[in-house]
Amino acid sequence: MIVNQQGFINSSPGSRLMTEQNTQPGPVFSLEKIYIKDSSFEVPGAPLVYLDAASPEVGVQLGISHSLINAERGLYEVVLAVTVTAKHADKTVFLVEAHQAGLFHITGMPEPELPKVLEIACPNVLLPFVRQAVNNLIESGGFPQLLLSPINFEALYLQKQSAAPQAVAH
Repeated sequence: MIVNQQGFINSSPGSRLMTEQNTQPGPVFSLEKIYIKDSSFEVPGAPLVYLDAASPEVGVQLGISHSLINAERGLYEVVLAVTVTAKHADKTVFLVEAHQAGLFHITGMPEPELPKVLEIACPNVLLPFVRQAVNNLIESGGFPQLLLSPINFEALYLQKQSAAPQAVAH
């Protein structure tokens, strides 16, 4: 692992030598930085909520956003947003929101493949980190551990793609 002058990590030292020797480098995909962009935890009914022994219903929502940060360097920010809401009856027991972000270096990618990388590969890299962040917030709030299930980002991407033409047609 090599840290360059800009403070970014190059996880494959040999890739620089290969691209310098090759006039047409292949696709490059690397994680440059990972960070929590935003997080929050709320327990509206504390401390009385801790006296109720009933198990709340837990709902999970997620979103993926991405933006080009620096076109010349091929830097994209991808954010995986997860919201977990636990409710008992009609009252919120707790609400957790975490936006796990990553700065990805992506170059040489064929244009039709770029959305797949941004919405499938990048969120797959971010998922373990946001899973840990959400779990830490919930446990720190005095609740039992909650592990987010694995997410099939490819299926979500395909679902989004098939829904897009229908939304335009209506």
